[in-house]
Amino acid sequence: MKRFIGFVTKEFYHIFRDKRTMFILFGMPIAQIMLFGFAITNEINKVTIAILDLSKDAKTQQIITTINASKYFDIKQEISNENEIENVFKKGKIKAVLVFENHFIKNLETKKQAKVQVITDATDPNIANTITNYVNAILQNYAQKINENQLPPFSIQTQTQLYYNPELKSVFNFVPGVMTVILMLVSAMMTSISITREKELGTMEVLLVSPLKPFQVIIGKVFPYIFLSIINATVIVLLGYFVFKMPIVGSVFLVAFESILFIITALSLGILISTLANSQQTAMMFSLFALMLPVIILSGFIFPISSMPLPLQIISNIIPAKWFIIIIKAVLLKGASFEVIWKETAILIGMTAFFIFLSTKKYKKRLE
Repeated sequence: MKRFIGFVTKEFYHIFRDKRTMFILFGMPIAQIMLFGFAITNEINKVTIAILDLSKDAKTQQIITTINASKYFDIKQEISNENEIENVFKKGKIKAVLVFENHFIKNLETKKQAKVQVITDATDPNIANTITNYVNAILQNYAQKINENQLPPFSIQTQTQLYYNPELKSVFNFVPGVMTVILMLVSAMMTSISITREKELGTMEVLLVSPLKPFQVIIGKVFPYIFLSIINATVIVLLGYFVFKMPIVGSVFLVAFESILFIITALSLGILISTLANSQQTAMMFSLFALMLPVIILSGFIFPISSMPLPLQIISNIIPAKWFIIIIKAVLLKGASFEVIWKETAILIGMTAFFIFLSTKKYKKRLE
């Protein structure tokens, strides 16, 4: 019995001394429960909206103040005419526009009813539905307050208009999201495992001291994954278009350019992971933890980033998938030009350069 206790004690010592094992046992569950607890929600908080107030009277100002005071909406912009609505949506910052009709207070007093139009960006059907329901609830609560001593009662009616996805097909949201997840996993995870395999087998050092320059070795290792990822992206877009009837409103060449840029970004991240991992198992665990969960949870693919706590919103900015989803939705569904998405494109280019710089620095240290 003493020998068995001694053996078990030895195993505990081995586990506690291995920092990697301790991280997997305790660090990953804590990180996952924090991510799932704070990030996964179907509620909306501080969703950015715009206002088109054609009446500009006391009642509309009261309603706008009430909406802005709620925790659900943040009025970021006031527009002057209906021609600006589509441009506002294409930029991707605004999720809904509330349009107050002309002579709002006059219609309320004479006809006993007035109209508010709720125009939503329906590229994400769930968010569009939630926004409409929340606006209706706020307007109905406001109507109840002003009707306390009013006979006959006032009525505020809402009219809903859905941009880019009038049938609220969820596939319009999931095709860009699935495309992002697949490209990230194939490009980054498979690249990191491929390079780490060479390190684990001891053949990476042989390659690095061969007549080929280090960057040629790396490019040679990742080139097949560039080719395979481009095929994956093409298949996903074609399936979305022909099978699920998802429109391709924007330039096909722009979609191709942005997809290749994202593939290169993901590959450079995979190379960086390979410099940090010494075994295929470590690379796999690191890729799953650093790529899979953030891509699904913090990219805005399924859950709205604006509803997450501020620290998670800040962290989401370093997730390349977030910027690619914004780009691909804007081009595919909204017909956005490069002028609209140049900032997101510049961020992906900057991330790619940063990942390549860190990877090169690490490999130079190995050669020294």
